[in-house]
Amino acid sequence: MSEGGCQHLAAYFKEFNRDSFRFVNAYFSACVSKEARRRKALSCLCYVCGGSGPQLYACLHCIFFACRGPHFLDHMTTSKHCIGLELSHSMIYCHMCRDFIYDRECQDIARQHLMREARSLNKSISWRPWMPSRVEVELLRSHPKRRMVTPLSSIGLRGLLNLGKTCFMNCIVQALIHTPLLRDYFLSEKHECSIESSMKCLVCEVSRLFQEFYSGARAPLSLHRLLHLIWTHAHHLAGYEQQDAHEFLMATLNIMHRHCKNSVDCDKGVVLAAPRKGASDGDGSMRCNCIIDQIFTGRLQSDVVCQLCKGVSTTIDPFWDISLDLGETHQGCGPPKSLLDCLERFTRAEHLGPSAKIECSSCKSHQESTKQFSMRTLPIVASFHLKRFEHSDLIDKKISTFISFPAELDMTPFMSHKTDGLTDFRYSLYAVINHTGTMETGHYIAYVRHQKDVWVKCDDHIITTATLKQVLDSEGYLLFYHKKILEYEGKI
Repeated sequence: MSEGGCQHLAAYFKEFNRDSFRFVNAYFSACVSKEARRRKALSCLCYVCGGSGPQLYACLHCIFFACRGPHFLDHMTTSKHCIGLELSHSMIYCHMCRDFIYDRECQDIARQHLMREARSLNKSISWRPWMPSRVEVELLRSHPKRRMVTPLSSIGLRGLLNLGKTCFMNCIVQALIHTPLLRDYFLSEKHECSIESSMKCLVCEVSRLFQEFYSGARAPLSLHRLLHLIWTHAHHLAGYEQQDAHEFLMATLNIMHRHCKNSVDCDKGVVLAAPRKGASDGDGSMRCNCIIDQIFTGRLQSDVVCQLCKGVSTTIDPFWDISLDLGETHQGCGPPKSLLDCLERFTRAEHLGPSAKIECSSCKSHQESTKQFSMRTLPIVASFHLKRFEHSDLIDKKISTFISFPAELDMTPFMSHKTDGLTDFRYSLYAVINHTGTMETGHYIAYVRHQKDVWVKCDDHIITTATLKQVLDSEGYLLFYHKKILEYEGKI
């Protein structure tokens, strides 16, 4: 939801002021009187299908109600109207921006109407937008000192000491620290540990690191406690030799997921339209609601098609990242040149051949088949692992081929289903981890987006500014993209 409004809403208010919002909200959203409730019962139906919900929108340019989705969107497109009102929570929607827009004066009007509705029905207010309480306001007034974040601010930037071949850990920590929703979660102190000793909880240590990064201090940090906890919970990473950054990332997410899953964190989550704890994900599987799953977990769909009867067997599995091959394929295709090439090749149908026949559940016989991957659901953070390290019985080698990757990525072509206009699959790059040198004498560095259009290079304890061109020209090993538009429960 946009915080500062938009030019289309400003133009609408300039032409029509807020009277339309005031009337529609009073009669069809909050229902401030018995007459308002009567009008809503008689008139507030979708003009396309006649349905009454569960979520209706009203066009603020004309008299038109419609269900969320195509019914409402088609009207806004054909009529060239741009401002609508979601009636369940009084949220203003801009069709031109494809986003919900915040307006403080309208929020005040909606709050007044909710109070009138509550008095009319002699009940408590069922829902209200967040406002600071009297205690919170007094705290703010009694502590006037603020830590301002300016475009030149270094708050959130800390170098990390290399404890002896620990650059793999340092760069992963930098990427996680600069993951927006993870930062918001830990800085709002939502983690409540259920482990007897917080010294044994990796999530508690990560929470402490966020506090350290955003304390305003500039001295480099030592991650010895984090390293010890990783060694304790992931024995295969214990030791002083160089480790793979991708393997460390997967281990860290797995441990954090386990700790969050076993604590009260699963019941808290973030205010997004992620499935609730124990809720089905639409594919029959159950999904955890911890912060790690909400941010990093997607669903990968695998379709196996029998070549005889064309029967399709579909399986859906969770993923935290997508590993992409960089070598030549068995079909004779050359190596990829870009991230989009890698994704196209990853989601291309593959003929399994006579040596990999499967028993078809439809025709009950072993037949040749084709297999194809696609994205069933995408996570908030899409991370891609470019498989630069090849391991074989004969030789281990690194693939240093340059793979171009974009600053803005649209994942729509790789989805299992065609877009319905309700979900946005665009992503923005916010972190890149590179491996320089050889497999034996390599070194990891990270580029992270510190603020909008501000990139920095993190080389252990040394933090320097970087340009977007430097980032995009780098080799790239792990790529982190953040979803540009998040779907809330009141999404259009």
